[in-house]
Amino acid sequence: MSEVPAGASGVPTSRWRGAAAPLVLGAAVAGATLVLALVDPHEGGYPLCPLLALTGWACPACGGLRATHDLATGDLAGAWAMNPLWVVVVPFLVVAWALWVRRAWLGTRARAVPAWTGVVALVVLVAFGVARNIPALVPFLGPS
Repeated sequence: MSEVPAGASGVPTSRWRGAAAPLVLGAAVAGATLVLALVDPHEGGYPLCPLLALTGWACPACGGLRATHDLATGDLAGAWAMNPLWVVVVPFLVVAWALWVRRAWLGTRARAVPAWTGVVALVVLVAFGVARNIPALVPFLGPS
């Protein structure tokens, strides 16, 4: 039986190689979040949503940069005011990323995602996009 060569940390190099993709993605997202935490999108400097600029309608992602800034700086209420759907989705994305890192590190395979999850996600996204443009709901769902 052959041994897997260990890196400088004593961890087999195959584990590092397997976990490279989720770790690189995590580092890129952390870097982008740091930029958003330091450069406030509430004060401009970032491009305006094309759909909002052309139609005046808020897309499901409108307010996402500002919400991410608010989350990164600890302002949960401000983030909720910008994009409540994003505030709900972020914890699920973080958990999914952590599970991906764990699976990649251990070398296990993920279970297949049921086909209906994509349909449910699309329905939620479209419903949120429509609801946040209904005048009576704009104060609650629209980017403030």
